[in-house]
Amino acid sequence: MLAALVAGQRDPKMLAELAQGRLRPKKARLAEALTGRFRDVHAYEIGLLPDLITALEAKTAELDSTVDTHLAGLPGVPPACTGCGLIGGGHAPGCGNDGAQLLPLTQRLDEITGVGPVTAQVIIAELGLEMGQFPTAAHASAWAKLSPQTRQSGARTRAGKTGKGNRWLRGALGDAAMAAGKTDTYPGERYRRIRRRRGKQKAIVATARAILEIAYLLIADPGLRFHDLGAGYYDRLDPQRQTRNKIREIERLNPGMKVTMTTAA
Repeated sequence: MLAALVAGQRDPKMLAELAQGRLRPKKARLAEALTGRFRDVHAYEIGLLPDLITALEAKTAELDSTVDTHLAGLPGVPPACTGCGLIGGGHAPGCGNDGAQLLPLTQRLDEITGVGPVTAQVIIAELGLEMGQFPTAAHASAWAKLSPQTRQSGARTRAGKTGKGNRWLRGALGDAAMAAGKTDTYPGERYRRIRRRRGKQKAIVATARAILEIAYLLIADPGLRFHDLGAGYYDRLDPQRQTRNKIREIERLNPGMKVTMTTAA
């Protein structure tokens, strides 16, 4: 429709006929929206945008290619066999892991729920590839300021704020946590459980911490792959507790009624 406007088409109905996908059922509203004072100066201004967008997309693709090339040359990023130690995605003759699929670190990080290729690159850039500097995954999350500080005064100890930390890493992990919260997975269920009890912001930080600790394990072990525990993990973890919670919820919705469990025939 923008190209037709630039080419000189001004008929709203003809422009609305160019709608695609979900816009097609809205042709009448499109024709109404396209009715106005569209002049040649407006067509000239719009005509400048496609060239600008094309140029920016080309520069973005060039930058992506440069980043991928740089990452491929870093130790720990290319796929490596933990059995024979061969780097590059293959296996040495007689390797016990022969036939196992090997993925580079960026793709293994991409398998984490909520993490995409760009977020994986940010994790590598900001967290690093040498996990020996962090004794455990908890130390890595504390360095990123995703763990609450401990405030102690005399015999009283309470949790404090997490702090600012690395803003690039925290921003990428926050986006990943919000994306994971919309999925029917273990990270998504974890996000929703914490949000119901403690609010959205604490749920984002807690889920971001879980994602970072998973990334730590994947970086530290070249042969490790992400495996989702499933949205029903908490139900399987303590079915008796889940049963009690659901009974209390039913009784709350039905005042004066009592739920009794009996053995099925």
